[in-house]
Amino acid sequence: MGRRPERDAVFQLLKEHNLKVNRGKCSFARPSLLYLGHEISGEGVRTDPKNIAAVRNWPTPTSVKEVRGFLGLAGYYRKFVRGFALICRHLTNLLKKGVVFRWTDEEEGSFRALQHALVTAPVLALPNFKKPFELETDASAHGIGAVLSQDKHPIGFLSKTLGPRNSALSTYEKEGLAILLAVDHWRTYLQSDEFTIHTDQRSLIHLKD
Repeated sequence: MGRRPERDAVFQLLKEHNLKVNRGKCSFARPSLLYLGHEISGEGVRTDPKNIAAVRNWPTPTSVKEVRGFLGLAGYYRKFVRGFALICRHLTNLLKKGVVFRWTDEEEGSFRALQHALVTAPVLALPNFKKPFELETDASAHGIGAVLSQDKHPIGFLSKTLGPRNSALSTYEKEGLAILLAVDHWRTYLQSDEFTIHTDQRSLIHLKD
């Protein structure tokens, strides 16, 4: 077996820290592997095809329990979907205490849109700390969102619906809130070096001041 710098680096780290591995649970020289519901390869990170098949074939929910089950599986992959929170807000509203279960065109639309978004989810890039990160944020009447990327390739998506109090904020304040949420969420990636923020609010270009 020829020398491989990456493999040798792993073994060296294990040796330095006196760590041992179970050979039966290890895989070497494989083009991809499944780990915690994700398929990881040289191309990046994909959703697990088996779980996405379950999302695709999920029957239309007929109760709050079934909605909760669907959102539990779908929510595990929310970082793969732009605007996840906004897409499924009609479904999450059904989970609120005191809300009577009613399946209308709005809930059906959210359900189908979320299925499509997950089935067509992009391959996410693995972060490279030798390259600069870019953060793109946006806000709407009902929610805020962001995407972290490098070389125009997304690393992850983030979104959140706004409650009554934050919905009343000005567009400027919502855009600022989106930036604060995103920077805090991805702080482990962003805190070590400079990064670029993209926003369509010109007044926020003076944020550093």
